Amino acid sequence: MPIRSFPPLGALTGVRADLAAAVLGAVSALALPPLHLLPLLLVAVPGLLVLLDGAATIGDAARRGFWFGFALHLLGLYWVTEAILIEAARYWWLVPLAVPALAAVLAPFIAAATALAWLAPRGWRRVLALAGAWVLADLARQFVGTGFPWNPWGADWAIPGALGTVMLQPAAWIGVPGLTLLTLLLAATPVLGRRAMALGALGLAAWAGFGLWRSSAAQPRPPGVVAVIAQGDIPETEKHDMRHAVASFDRYLTLTREGLARAGVGFPNDKPVVVWPESASPFALPNDVGARAALAEAAGGVPVLAGTVRFDAMEHPYNSLAAITGPGMPEWIYDKWHLVPFGEFSPGWVPLAVQLVPGGGFVAGPGPLTLHIPGLPPVGPLICYEAIFPGQVDARGDRPDWLVNVTNDAWFGNSAGPRQHLAAARLRAVEEGLPLVRAANTGISAVFDPYGREVARLGLDRTGTVVAALPGHLPPTPFARLGLWIPTGLGAVSLAVGLASRVRRRVPGAETVSAKRRKC
Repeated sequence: MPIRSFPPLGALTGVRADLAAAVLGAVSALALPPLHLLPLLLVAVPGLLVLLDGAATIGDAARRGFWFGFALHLLGLYWVTEAILIEAARYWWLVPLAVPALAAVLAPFIAAATALAWLAPRGWRRVLALAGAWVLADLARQFVGTGFPWNPWGADWAIPGALGTVMLQPAAWIGVPGLTLLTLLLAATPVLGRRAMALGALGLAAWAGFGLWRSSAAQPRPPGVVAVIAQGDIPETEKHDMRHAVASFDRYLTLTREGLARAGVGFPNDKPVVVWPESASPFALPNDVGARAALAEAAGGVPVLAGTVRFDAMEHPYNSLAAITGPGMPEWIYDKWHLVPFGEFSPGWVPLAVQLVPGGGFVAGPGPLTLHIPGLPPVGPLICYEAIFPGQVDARGDRPDWLVNVTNDAWFGNSAGPRQHLAAARLRAVEEGLPLVRAANTGISAVFDPYGREVARLGLDRTGTVVAALPGHLPPTPFARLGLWIPTGLGAVSLAVGLASRVRRRVPGAETVSAKRRKC
């Protein structure tokens, strides 16, 4: 559909243009998990480009990008309110403010992208500039402040089932930021005319063909390990209430016994490993010898990777994953290093101290770590939303053979949040070429192979176990080797090409060859 088909939209100014940008941003949010309504991007992205074409100044372009981004994140992150409602007695005043405030913090990244795109000439150069700037902005929000790269558009392709598996395969080369770049380029083709749309269709077919080819490769050899995931479905209001502590712990002990019994019948020749979700134990396992002894007895000597709080010698708390192999002090502990701002600590640069964790919040760990537990393949732990950070999930130079993501999504109820989180974890498996085991307190617990195929799952709000053979791992993917340098380079090249003609026009004395010939 050529750009001239949108004259009413392009003629909007002031508040009406801002409102139109917000409506388009809200429409684009429907392409995110769990809805995956990707065709709507063929409306939202062209509409945004038309609004940029009609912007009189760079400030107008930035403002329209801001309102587009504000509405996108307002709808995409609505579920954050669920966590506040659990603590409504203390933080009732945050209910109408939290999500709009978060959306307002994230929207400037899109505003910066639209401002840069406005500097490029209209047409395909502006499309390239917008795609490149958008991806660079997404990468920036992974590192600015505490980092919050939630809901990149590349995750729109994490559609459940075989279709999603096929379309996610380029992530092994370019990561989810690279998928975002491709998504923007494809979604923008309606403003460039029929030829561009035909090229986009061919590009999408090539994308799908690559995905089919890669995902049809032979499965790597499994390591002979069976994962037993315990999903206790403990309500968040009970998790840290010591009146329920013994019952909660007993539930996980019972699930451990039941899961190991199933594993012994279904996978008699495989070595089992038990995985408990984030903070599953109400007792601090590294500091509580009685709780460790009870867990070791229930597991019968099988290693248990358990989410737990631990305290150091100074009584500082850590959100941790401990490998329990007996009643003794655990030798393998991983401490979460990407902490949730306001939920797990109060950022020092924010004057208003709002946190849902008493005692000053958690202390951050040193960074990614590979645990080498005897009898198991080396494992890379990810606690909660650490799984949303592409390129930052394993220890460089000490590549694991599998990833384990323990999380507690009980904070977010039966909303889009747990499903978006699951999509992010699935993408990390594809990017790194590693199988991933995910244990969630209230769901969704799942096992993915290194191509992002779902091997097993247990849905939301269910108590039970997942018992599945651990898939094998692939050799390091290009993204596993080079990480974020690949999408950063792609985004920078796209932006540079989009802006190149503007820079060339501003160089004193610069003339094109065709202009010189016309003068002759």
